[in-house]
Amino acid sequence: MMTKSDPSPAPVDAWARLQRASSKVLERVEGRLKAEGFPPLGWYDILLELRRAEGQALRPVDIEKRILLAQYNVSRLIDRLVTAGYVEKRKSPEDGRGVMICLLPAGETLVATMWPKYRDAVEAEFAGLLDKGDAETLWKILGKLLP
Repeated sequence: MMTKSDPSPAPVDAWARLQRASSKVLERVEGRLKAEGFPPLGWYDILLELRRAEGQALRPVDIEKRILLAQYNVSRLIDRLVTAGYVEKRKSPEDGRGVMICLLPAGETLVATMWPKYRDAVEAEFAGLLDKGDAETLWKILGKLLP
């Protein structure tokens, strides 16, 4: 680990490269999906988490905890998904004041339709660019950064 007395640039350079690589790969994957006429990846991310959830419904705060992408503007994304007819908001059965976001059949269909193109984009823009064993090594390294 770098300290003030050790000005080694390697960790800082690695950090910057990780951020740039993540951003660029995500941008290229989203570009491929957009070219196929699909909505932003944030939509897919939320719909997938709803699909995985018990009863295909989650509170907005639980969606924020589960999604892979940036968590800002989740409420706006949910509103767009409601407007598009992919999810609906319902009163929480637990307290009646809270809101549950529920997956609708159209959202289920979108996830199923998007996945093959998303998988192909990840293969083309990420997995296909790695040498044998790179993905496993990267997985192990990144695992050290997660709690």
